[in-house]
Amino acid sequence: MKVKYIGKSFGVEGLTDGKIYECIGIEEGMLRIIDDSEEDYLYSAIRPSCLENPELYGKWEIIEDNEDEDLKKIIK
Repeated sequence: MKVKYIGKSFGVEGLTDGKIYECIGIEEGMLRIIDDSEEDYLYSAIRPSCLENPELYGKWEIIEDNEDEDLKKIIK
């Protein structure tokens, strides 16, 4: 599964506006994303943000979903 982050970029190892990320799982309303740190972290499916500064947030655009459309079900 792949998603594009649209919003304010944050951190050297966070999320970058317009960049496509691999989503390796969905856990309790969160997306497990391989972010700019090249590690996997959980981000909100609805309002992904920086933990240190929640005012820096954005949204996801679905690029590639799985057969069950799990991303479509959780990203609104």
